[in-house]
Amino acid sequence: MTRASRRLLGVVSGAVVAGALLAAPAQAAPGGSLAPVQDFLAGQLETLSGRTTVMVHGTDIAAARAAVAGTGMRPVTEYERIGVAVASGTAAQIEAARARPGVTYLEGNTPIEFTQETSNQATRGAEAAATLTGANGQPLDGSGVSVAVIDSGIDPKHPYFRNADGSSAVVANLKSLCLLETSTTPDCVVPVPGFVDTDTLAVGGHGTHVSGIVGGRPTTLTDGGAFQGAAPGASLVSISTGAVLLIVGADSALNWVLENHEAPCGAGVPADVCPPIKVTNNSYGPSGGGEFDPNSATVKLQRALAAEGVVTVWAAGNDGGDGSASLTNPPGQDPTGGILSVASSFDQDTGTRDGVVSEYSSRGAAADPSTWPDLSAPGENITSACRPYLPICATGLDFRNGPGPLDLGTFNTISGTSMAAPHIAGIVAQLFQADPTASPAEIEAALTGTAYRYADGAPYATVGSRVTSFDKGAGLVDVVAAVGRVTAD
Repeated sequence: MTRASRRLLGVVSGAVVAGALLAAPAQAAPGGSLAPVQDFLAGQLETLSGRTTVMVHGTDIAAARAAVAGTGMRPVTEYERIGVAVASGTAAQIEAARARPGVTYLEGNTPIEFTQETSNQATRGAEAAATLTGANGQPLDGSGVSVAVIDSGIDPKHPYFRNADGSSAVVANLKSLCLLETSTTPDCVVPVPGFVDTDTLAVGGHGTHVSGIVGGRPTTLTDGGAFQGAAPGASLVSISTGAVLLIVGADSALNWVLENHEAPCGAGVPADVCPPIKVTNNSYGPSGGGEFDPNSATVKLQRALAAEGVVTVWAAGNDGGDGSASLTNPPGQDPTGGILSVASSFDQDTGTRDGVVSEYSSRGAAADPSTWPDLSAPGENITSACRPYLPICATGLDFRNGPGPLDLGTFNTISGTSMAAPHIAGIVAQLFQADPTASPAEIEAALTGTAYRYADGAPYATVGSRVTSFDKGAGLVDVVAAVGRVTAD
């Protein structure tokens, strides 16, 4: 997909009207200070009329709740484990919250977009599945691991998600209602029946395509083409953010994973039926990149996930660049081990490992290695699950029929770092199957330490203990080599 045709998927909740000013600034309590405000939210408050959604960060959840209640804001949801209360309020209420005891940061509901724009040959993923065995004694296909895909949703009845016994690869199907101003319950990520298609709205098709790249089952199309996802044995947990994509909806999905990763289908469902979540895929982000914000709810959530053994994978973005400035997705810049930013490579439709960096793949700033992607995966001309009537799928120009007589146009070819990231998410599932005791940091070290250094693009440099580059990171993922590294540690 070209940069010109990308679609911004959300606007800030609440009206933004030029000329509306704050009535009076908040006053800090004696001996106290005002909590800092995120730049995006500060810009909103200068011209805000009406209400908007804000994340109130506290020293703990009690402090955040008290600030919301004490200023008269309307609760929306909360992230208890990281001390964040999400609320809807006026500019005056938000400003007043800065002075409340225990409030540490105020963050706005920034717009984000899907970074769209299966090659298992270049990654050696298919080779690993065919020749290697996991710690559970099964072929190295990601079995025994669930991958949470936070995206537009999923069509669980699509033939790409059908197991050999007729069951679905989708073990949990959820929907985030956290963007609805009418939602006042903290539990705004809710389960829906497993057969329900949650990927039918304005950005429909993106999540289904991404999920197929993660865990599509081995499938032969009517034209003889054979496809499978990066981890064709992994279980899928889909969390749909719906048609409008703002950061509160996505953060609420991450928070749900933090609270439920050990038993995503509920405490009574055994792990052999519904395995623990070990990795999340996040193929969305702000247009044009931005600065890394360690105080954001997103970063707090992904660091909490890493501490509990869950890897977070980010698409680097589709803004291209030349290294003069960073255009990579901000949360993917997190230096915490087990948080990965993925650039897009193109094998030129040949399966070669010596391909090129996709033109659209976001580059970091050449002078600032903290902004560089961690590694590359195939993201250009990727065939996966789609439905011909859905907007995102319709951007592809290669409709292909699935295995059944009614599966017309159910596969298509799309490009973007949205397609590169789920390759890595599926590969992470393979690595955790190989060594269930590995830490997120060890998974990252195995992936980046064994990546294939294809020559296209920026030269590699040694940064700390890593050989990397500002456009493609450490190089193209090599699944077989990474498995060897993680099992040897």
